[in-house]
Order: sequence, then C-alpha cells, then structure tokens
Amino acid sequence: MANETLLLGPVQFRGTEIPPRIRFGGAQRLVVHKLPGGARVIDALGRDDAAITWSGVFSGPDATLRARLIDELRAAGTPLPLVWSVFFYTVMIGGFTADFTKPGWIPYTLTCTVLRDEAAALVDIAPSLAAGAADDMANAAAFTAGLPIDLSAAQAALAQPGATTRGGAAYGTALAQVNAAKSATASASATAESALENTQLSTNDPAGAIASLGAAVSAAQQAAGLRAALGFLRRTAANLSNAST
Repeated sequence: MANETLLLGPVQFRGTEIPPRIRFGGAQRLVVHKLPGGARVIDALGRDDAAITWSGVFSGPDATLRARLIDELRAAGTPLPLVWSVFFYTVMIGGFTADFTKPGWIPYTLTCTVLRDEAAALVDIAPSLAAGAADDMANAAAFTAGLPIDLSAAQAALAQPGATTRGGAAYGTALAQVNAAKSATASASATAESALENTQLSTNDPAGAIASLGAAVSAAQQAAGLRAALGFLRRTAANLSNAST
C-alpha cells in the first residue's frame, strides 16, 4: 500500500498514516431452509458489507491536529467518500481510536461503515437508464443540499421525454446540462479542498488550532459532499454518453 493514494473525505493520508493493508469484504445474507431428506433451499437476501478497517501512525509536527481532524469527522457523522486503488465507497466513520504517545507519534485504528459501494455500482448494468440517471441525480442533489451548487436544471432536463435516447433534442439538452453540472461541481470541489488544505492549524498555538478545527470540519464536510456528488454526476454523464438510439 505504500505507493497507493488513500483518501477519506478531504483527508489524504500520507507516509506512516498509510496502512500496509486494508481489510474489506463482507457477507451475503442468507436464509437457509432445511428440507426433509437433507435438501436445502437458500434465499439470498443481498450483500452485507463488513466494516472497512485499517491502522497507521500519525507522525510529524501536525500529527496531533490531523488525528483531531479525523476524530471530529467521526463525531460529525457525515457520509464521506473513501477511495484507494480501484475501490470507491461512501462510508461513515464508525470508530476511531488513537494512542497519544508523544505529539509527533500517534498510532491509530480507523473503522468505516459502508453505506454504498460506488465502484460496484459503476459496473452494474442499469435496467433503465432513465431511472438510473434520475436516481443518480437525486443522490447528487442530496449530497449538495445546502451547498452553492444548483442541479435543478440538469434534473429537469433528464425528466423530459426522450432525454436518455440518443439523437433527439431532449437528449442533447440533458447531456449538456449534466456535463455543466459535473463541471460546476468539480470546480466547487477543488475550491473546497483548497480551502481545507489552506486552513491554518498551527502547532505553536494549540488553543487557536483547536478553535479552528470547527472551520476545518465544515470545509471537510463540504468537500466530502461535493466529491461524493461528483461521483454520481460522472456516472450519469458516462451512462448518457453511452445511451442507445
């Protein structure tokens, strides 16, 4: 994992914070009916994702503040995108524990509860492009609620008859509106992440640093919401681009 990029919401893990391994997977919920003679009928009720867990060490002069930021995200209970390699989940931090040994060395364990496996959804074949696009737009709108992003034009365009059938005027309008929404969200996401990165949490002023954590968490929540929305918008645009006539 040393050369992998690991992102949780707006936090990019680095150096000793990156674990040697990340545990993922889960179970399939099964109901087993045992019949006379040893026969069985098994009903599959769907995936049951296990918690994603890993451990690492916050190190360096800002180790304490980075650990506090993760702990504040845990306390906020905000859905966050979790990305590494080919994996992309929407998660909530279910548990975070850290052992303060000294200011520059804080071992930690992080547990994320899976809300959705976004990467798996990206390869699913939707039974209805129109329904899938509408659902994705609704999810994107939910993630951007209260943020300076207006997806109403894209949603309205997708609701028009023929919006998901290549070649018509409604299709062209829908594709243009979705791409515009995607670009606007990407720009807003980059701005939010830049604002978070530039948040000053000076180790020379612990009281001031703690006070500024509120602003950092607010920026983190905004960046996480925008990044999650961007994933849905990208999928909508890709599905529309591949629509049939």
